[in-house]
Amino acid sequence: MNDADKHSGLLIFDWDGTLVDSVAYIAQSMRTAAGEENLPIPTVDAVREIVGLGLTEAVQRLFPQLGEADNKALCARYSTVFGRDQDEPCQLFDGVRNSLEELRGAGFQLAVATGKSRNGLRRAMQELQMEGLFVASRCADETRSKPDPLMLLELLEELAVAPAHTLMVGDTLHDLNMATNAGVASIAVDYGAHSRARLLGAAPLACISRFSEIKIHINKYFTELI
Repeated sequence: MNDADKHSGLLIFDWDGTLVDSVAYIAQSMRTAAGEENLPIPTVDAVREIVGLGLTEAVQRLFPQLGEADNKALCARYSTVFGRDQDEPCQLFDGVRNSLEELRGAGFQLAVATGKSRNGLRRAMQELQMEGLFVASRCADETRSKPDPLMLLELLEELAVAPAHTLMVGDTLHDLNMATNAGVASIAVDYGAHSRARLLGAAPLACISRFSEIKIHINKYFTELI
């Protein structure tokens, strides 16, 4: 991209399953945590279903029979397992770093809206040396969980950007429905937690299979705004 291609706008990305190849490890960690808490071990597909939600909401979906204390215990166990059993950081999907750097260089503001905790996102960004790419972020433990729109609305207010000048990028219906609830257009990626067929049901602008494809759709959307 060169100066003639400059755009202004806000791009908000989900983290797990969109930028970072972590869905399998999330599933493994939740299954291990459930076993250590003497709970029925959920299927991998069941855990993939809740990726992107805040941890409390995710556990509630998986184990609706648990009371508040047991929910908190499983959340704590999951956090312990996630840090304890991780031999190396989960890695970025191919093309993510270069594409984000090009988008930032083209004038876009980049932000993150994630179901991770603030501590979890901070650690992941540090491990992957990603802190400098994003101007703002929201985590599930400091606002409402997806698909409630508050996470996005807070970012729009903080950065003084209108919904029409914003795009949300995610790999789950939680991401896409949050965007719809906030009046924000979305782009889906089909290599994360939810299937392409399900994502298309939420009517994103596009559904891509390689992250590097995203620049074409982003540029098209913002060019048509002018």
